[in-house]
Amino acid sequence: MLPSFRFFVALLAAGCAAVAADWPEFLGPTRDNRSSETGLRQKLDPEGVPILWQRKVGTGYSAPSVRGDVLVLHHRVGGEEIVEAMDATTGESRWRYAYPSRFIDPFGYNNGPRCSPLLTDEVCYTFGAEGVLLCLNLKDGRFLWRRDTREDFNVPEAFFGVGSSPVLEDNRLIVLVGGQPNSAVVAFDARTGSTLWQNGGEATWNGVPMTGWPGERTVQWNTADPAFQKQASYCAPVLATIHGQRHVLCCTRQGLLSLDPATGNCRFAFWFRARQDSSVNAMTPVVQEDCILLSSAYFRNGSVLLRVRPEGNAVDEVWRGTQLEIHWSRPILDQGHLFGFSGRNEPDGRFRCVDWADGNLRWDRFEGWPNAGHSKLREGEQSPEFYGRGALILAEHTLIALGEAGRLGLFAPVADKPVELGFWQVPGLNYPCWTGPVLANRRLYLRDEALLLCLDWSGTGSSQ
Repeated sequence: MLPSFRFFVALLAAGCAAVAADWPEFLGPTRDNRSSETGLRQKLDPEGVPILWQRKVGTGYSAPSVRGDVLVLHHRVGGEEIVEAMDATTGESRWRYAYPSRFIDPFGYNNGPRCSPLLTDEVCYTFGAEGVLLCLNLKDGRFLWRRDTREDFNVPEAFFGVGSSPVLEDNRLIVLVGGQPNSAVVAFDARTGSTLWQNGGEATWNGVPMTGWPGERTVQWNTADPAFQKQASYCAPVLATIHGQRHVLCCTRQGLLSLDPATGNCRFAFWFRARQDSSVNAMTPVVQEDCILLSSAYFRNGSVLLRVRPEGNAVDEVWRGTQLEIHWSRPILDQGHLFGFSGRNEPDGRFRCVDWADGNLRWDRFEGWPNAGHSKLREGEQSPEFYGRGALILAEHTLIALGEAGRLGLFAPVADKPVELGFWQVPGLNYPCWTGPVLANRRLYLRDEALLLCLDWSGTGSSQ
């Protein structure tokens, strides 16, 4: 009996052990800002948490990606975009690969990369602000291949640079390129960079109903209007199996395209574009079973929940409204409720809970601040005591929230009312913190336009 008892105790201990996990790409290991990690911090005091390391970095909005003990950051210093591998536990540099960049944001935002690295066991993929798609050896940064998508696919200048992080499936690297006339989405051979298929543009949109726009309009692709032809967005593609069919769902500037990830053939197209020229789609779609949520913060475009028909070739609207107007982050779906930051600009920021099934607004917490048009803080100026807009991670039944002025908070994901479990104004972080937080191996990584920090997020401290 004794060996059996010992075996039982060992199994029990293994089951109770804390679980760690990597964060190897945009939106995390399951591409939905959720983490399976356990043994995490469940309380946050105003005095904060231990900062394990911090270092100055170049500009950009790219979130770091972590696999094992390697962290990769894509940032810009001077006239170069730099892919840099660091020790995830110390921040010390291991290797760097640099190439020239002349990108200037036409609206005056920073000129660094926007997309997050995608890490496999062997390689690192990055997508720069000018459309340079790069593949490097993860171990030593050795160059493997490169594609200049702006030149290769005739990409019109985007509003805010290139900002859609790639996804990988079955040796196909799928990228929202935004090319003309029919290269909105391109699949590359992940080993060589050669083009496997391309689709999205004039052929997929001509004749599609302009849902949500006044009148009985259909899309008439205007090949003479460069502004009309802008297809790139700031949403990552989403891979999903719906009614037994595999889809890659790409929210372009025009709306939602569903393509067969193996062939690139179009399954359906749904118009979802604000009636405003200087507008983009920036929220990566949320998918559960046969339903897809789209949201935008421009011109009261709001949100729409779509249900894919059993044949997989069309969608029907479930609900539409302005309960959520999400600009650039992605809401968390948990237990039938959406939690997210709504609002186009800083003073509009609201933290909201909305029912997934019918769009019913459960609660609304105002997160704006009084100084409209807020800019970077001057020396000695304190950050506002608001989240503004922000980004979320769900881990161990807790929402981790990072506001755009550097306020870090913990919330319980409950639909009755907003329950804040603590907050901390992270020292050194300044507006705009538009890069979402990253959780890997019980360490939380945060960045603004000049600083990268690593926080101890394990639940072992006295304040837990």
